[in-house]
Parts: sequence; C-alpha cells; structure tokens
Amino acid sequence: MTTGTTGTTGTCDYWLADIKHQGIAAFNPSPDTYQVFRNVKDFGAVGDGVTDDTAAINNAISSGGRLSPAQGGATTVTPAIVYFPPGVYAISASIIDYYYTQLIGNPNCLPTIRALPNFAGGLGMIDGDQYVAGGNLGFGSTNVFWRQIRNFIIDMTLVPASSAITGIHWPTAQATSIQNVVFQMSTATGTQHQGIFIESGSGGFMNDLIFNGGLNGAVFGNQQFTMRNLTFNNAVTAIDQIWDWGWTYKSISINNCSIGLNMASGGSTAQSVGSVTFIDSQISNTVTGILTAHGPASQPPAAGSLILENVVFSNVEYAVAGANNATNLAGGSFTVAAWGEGHQYTPTGPTNFQGPITPNARPASLLQPGGKYYERSKPQYQQYGVSSFLSARDAGATGNGRTDDTAALQAAIVSARTQNKILFVDQGDYLVSSTIYIPAGSRIVGESYSVILSSGAFFNNINSPQPVVRIGNSGESGSIEWSDMIVSTQGQQQGAILFEYNLNSPSSSPSGIWDVHSRVGGFAGSNLQLAQCPTTPNTTVTSANLNQQCIAAFMTMHLTQSSSGLYLENVWLWVADHDVEDPQQRQITIYAGRGLLDQSTAGTFWLVGTAVEHHTLYQYQFANTQNVFAGQIQTETPYYQPNPSAPIPWPYQAQYSDPQFPTATVTADGLVIPDADAWGLRIVGSSTILVYGAGLYSFFNNYSTTCSNQGNGEQCQYRIFEVLNSTGISVYNLNTVGTHEMIEQDGTNLAYYGDNLDGFVDTVALYRSG
Repeated sequence: MTTGTTGTTGTCDYWLADIKHQGIAAFNPSPDTYQVFRNVKDFGAVGDGVTDDTAAINNAISSGGRLSPAQGGATTVTPAIVYFPPGVYAISASIIDYYYTQLIGNPNCLPTIRALPNFAGGLGMIDGDQYVAGGNLGFGSTNVFWRQIRNFIIDMTLVPASSAITGIHWPTAQATSIQNVVFQMSTATGTQHQGIFIESGSGGFMNDLIFNGGLNGAVFGNQQFTMRNLTFNNAVTAIDQIWDWGWTYKSISINNCSIGLNMASGGSTAQSVGSVTFIDSQISNTVTGILTAHGPASQPPAAGSLILENVVFSNVEYAVAGANNATNLAGGSFTVAAWGEGHQYTPTGPTNFQGPITPNARPASLLQPGGKYYERSKPQYQQYGVSSFLSARDAGATGNGRTDDTAALQAAIVSARTQNKILFVDQGDYLVSSTIYIPAGSRIVGESYSVILSSGAFFNNINSPQPVVRIGNSGESGSIEWSDMIVSTQGQQQGAILFEYNLNSPSSSPSGIWDVHSRVGGFAGSNLQLAQCPTTPNTTVTSANLNQQCIAAFMTMHLTQSSSGLYLENVWLWVADHDVEDPQQRQITIYAGRGLLDQSTAGTFWLVGTAVEHHTLYQYQFANTQNVFAGQIQTETPYYQPNPSAPIPWPYQAQYSDPQFPTATVTADGLVIPDADAWGLRIVGSSTILVYGAGLYSFFNNYSTTCSNQGNGEQCQYRIFEVLNSTGISVYNLNTVGTHEMIEQDGTNLAYYGDNLDGFVDTVALYRSG
C-alpha cells in the first residue's frame, strides 16, 4: 500500500504515465484513431480539490464511441485505461465506470477522489454497474469482466455523516479487481458512509485495501470472491456479508469496530450467507469478532458455514456469536489454530459440528516467515523509470490482429530479458503462428489486457498439441513475472495448449502470474462467435455431426512434471459460453478439452482467486502432484453437456491422466442424471492439496437450467468432485450447484446433496480424505 506523498522513486514520476502510448484496439471499427490510454487531465479534469471534475472524468471514460451501461455495453473492442495523475479530484455525482475499463491512479502519489458536500450521485462515487431504466443493472453483473480499479484514495469525509454515501458500487464478475485503495469515511456517531457495496455478481478478487471509519467498511453480496490484505479501522461494522455461496478472506485486519464480520443476514430461519473461509487474519478491540446466525436448528441446515484457521483475536468480547445470542466461541485474546461450524465429512459424514478442528498441516514450502501462506501483490513497477521498459510495438510487433507477430514478439521478449528490462506489451492482439517462449528472468506487463492470439496449422493437430505460450523449458530454473494480459485462440485450434509452465522456481521467490487470463471464443477476432458457433440444443450432437470448426483449444494451462513454484492470483481460464460482442449476449458452443492440469512432481503452487470454466473433460485436475494452496476456486460445467457427453470430441490421452466416462447416465431418486459431464475438480494420485473455498457449479443440461432449479433434485450432473488414490486432501467450504453427489472418493459417493442443503447451493464446510 502506497499512502505517502511520494513512492520509492522519491518523486511522483510513474512510467505508465510517461511511456509512449501506442496501443491499438485491433478489432475496433477505427483502430487507427481509437484512443486506449486516456489521461483525465487531457479531458479537462483539474484535480485541485475545488473544481468539479465529474463531467471531465466521465468524458474520459466514455469517449470514443464506447457503449454506456444504458446501452448494455459489453464488448472487447473498446478497451480503455483511464489514468489519474496525482491530485484531488472533486466530484458532485457518480463516476460511471464502463466495461473493459481500467481506472488507474499514480501509485507513487495516490490521487484522491473526493465527494463534495453536495454529492448527489447514484450508488457509488465510482459506480461500477449503474442501474438504468427499468431498475436493472446496465451490465449483467455475472457477465461484466476484465476491469480494474487501483491506486486511489476515496474520500467521503466532506459529506455529512448523516448522509448515505458509498465509495465504490461493484457488482462484478470474473477477471476484475480492486487493488491499493484507501477509503476515508466519517467516524462520527450515526455515520451512514460505506466503502464498497456489492449486491450481486460472480466475482472476483480484491487486495490491499484500507477502510477507515464508516457505518460499514464494506457490504458484500456475490456468488463467490477472494479478498486478501484488507484492513478495517474504526467502522461500526467492518464487513457486512449480505449473501454469498462461498467467500475466502485472507490476511484481514479488523481494528476497533463494533462488529468485525456480520454474516447473520437473514437470521437463523433464513440464512442468506452460504459459507465463509477466514484465514491468516486478526481481529482486535472489537465487541463481536464474527456474528453468525448459525445454530443447531438454523435454516437452511448447511448455510452459515464458517471455517477459521490461524486467526488472532485480541480484546474481543465475543469471538463468534451465533443464533439467538448464543456464544459459539467465547471472546478474549487468543489465537485460533482452526475452528468451524457446519457439515463435515472426514471422510464419512455428515456430522453437524461446531468447535475446534485440526488445522491443515501446512507445507513449509507454501509459507512465508511467520507461518502464513505466501502472498505477493501484482507488481506495478512504480519504482522504475520509463527507461527500464521496452515496448513490444517499438520492438517491431504490430498487435493489429492481422500481421503474424510471432518473430517480432519473441524477439521483444528476448531483448527485454537480455537488457534486464520490463517488456510492456502495448494494447493489441498479437497474432502468433508458433509457440512464444518466455525465459526465466522475464518481466512482462500488458496494457488493458493485451492479447496473444494463436492461429494456424501449428496449433491445430489434436494428436500433437503445442503450447501457445511456453514459460521456461523443461529443466530450466528461475522465475518470471507476468501481468495484465490474455491468451486466446483464433478459429479451430484443436492442439492449442494456451499456457505451458515448465520453470523450476524456488518457493522463496516463485514465479508470479497476476491478472493474466485465457479467453477461448466469444470475442471479436476469434472467429468463434455466434455466427460460427451457435448452440444446437434441438439437434442430437455426435462425433460425426459436431461443429468441428469450434474445437478451439486442447488444454488451457499445463503445469508440467518438471515445474514448481508458481503463484497465480486472479487468473480466469474461460471458454466462452456466450458471444461478448452480441447485444443480446446469446450463448455459443465452444469445445476446449482440458482446463488447468497440474502434473508437477515437486508441486508448490498457489492458486489465489482462480476460476476455470466450460472445458469438456475437467476444470481443475491435480495428477501426481503435491503441496498446493487453492482458494477460492470456482468452476462451471459446459452448458451444452450432455449434448454431447464427455469426452466428445477428445480422444483419450493417458499421458495427461485424462478421466474416462464409461457411463452416460445414472438413475437416482427416480431421476435419470447425466454421468458424463466435466469434472469440476479431480485429484488423482496426489498429496497435500489444500482447498480454501470451492464453488463447483453445474447450471445447465443442454442449455436448460431446469436441472439446477432449487428443489428439482440437483440433476444437471451426477458427480462433480473426484478424489482417487490421494492423501492429505482438505477442502474447506465446498459449494456445489446442480450436482447430485457432491464428493466421490475412490469410487464411493460420500456426500449426497440432500444432506447438505443451503438454498440454491449445497454446502460441506469441511471435507478431509482421511
């Protein structure tokens, strides 16, 4: 967190402001004139703390023919970085954030966005998803992707304490983040200020935030989220958790509040919070550390699941309060090694438990000094001047989505590494026809999600798959840093492995990948959109009549046997379920074989706030590996399955530990349920895989959601999570949708959905393989 007047450079200089801006939106109708990088001062913002900068900032965001929330503006062809130099930007109404927009302040001298006393905005000083005519959010909150807010002070203190005001309104989905932001709110009695408000969506990630004052530091409601390094000081309630399915909090600090975490929404008869995983954190000088509505007779029976691990309480009157004013965990000053409440399978169950549990045995290789799990924020390189950067476009790559940039991009990567410079990949779509190699020691940063786009015959042999991006060669040691980019495929790419990670990186300085995502299909330039890959729910799809042109990736990410030491944070590996460019967001059918495969012998991986969706065989597979921290993880089964069922169209490949699907359906509870859908999570021959929150979702059967409707028997697929021949497997707060049997271990179904009801989802607070 950078909160002083100047950063480590000793000045307010920031390379991102000073570098030549030549990024292009390759598939925009006017790529030569469209402006990617926008400095708010170029649009008339003054930043003197007096002038009303609202209109100027909103003009900086909206200019260039960008679609507004009222226009439902989902598209990838109008990316924008909106940059705020140091200053105090006074506003009287909401800043309206747009799709595919990065709001970035200067990290060496944080700019302040300050609400004027007469502020009369909507739901937030920054409104990340504006309510429009008809009372709906402009962007569907589960489909608003690829956005960031970082490096700001959000100041509400000029607004009277009695006036309700919110810093950021952020209903959001995957591949989004808020980082390095300070929220200043009134601490006066009766304050109505709140820092962040989220009421819906499918997130998401946040880190390095400070909340000072307020009625609520933050109000959170979303399907799932991962949040790390959040500090709350002097709020009435630090976190008001209004609903969720699963939430992972790590490195949270709550100080001098009345309530630390309030997850009692709905009360004991209608709990709306499914589960919370709360680790490596501290709560001090607070009356009630955590308020729940959970108790012996609370409803739904599996709701309100809570797991604490390595949590320090200091001068807390009630550590965990429960239903009907019960004291679930008494207060005082002490450290909780591990404690929980909910349903457990260890491995048999369910047992409804409340009390201490044995903490996970944490491998030393996954820890930082002091015993917490290792963590590392996305580097912004603010300590470096512009001379420390090499531009990919300056080095000869075009990024225009038409020219083969393979040789030029490869040369730029090698040149930057040789010169010990950071490669700046200007916004663009960089078409590549063979593998791009990233050597150890490389540091690469994109601009508003620059894209590496594979194309051609080299990646189109299903029997000889090839990596689009190879990070290190087998046997190579060292580390890399990579942030703010996307890897994609264009057209049929049956043999494309989007990421292959080979480096042997030390656990003390692992490689890091932050905000680097995959996107397979559904965007301009992919040749895998509605016109090419429509849904066909009324046709029985077979290997013979399947749309071969929409077989778009062999595998998304492969952590190979020789690899180790990789920190992934806020990484979304997405096979498109809809056409982002289509105004109606209509669904499409794309075939990608495998999601994230970890076959590392040595292991040592951190998957922090990751999600893998819509691959045919599985989303996450850990095969013959060890020592993994993963949380929150989130998956979705392909919407088209079981039409066709897995493994179609993929031939079995033993070297990748492919699952096999011998049975198409199972009859259970009088229902015929698909049994050849993709696994959400599969663990084979592995040890010490520690999952701190998992959402494994199966919403559809051949594009119909009837199978996942609450009360319909969870009949989208029979099984979604498999453990085979593995030891030391631990999952905190497993949440499933549409799945009849939640856990299968060594061929035996352990957790029947009907025993773990939690409203729309089904929840197991604690699973251990024994």
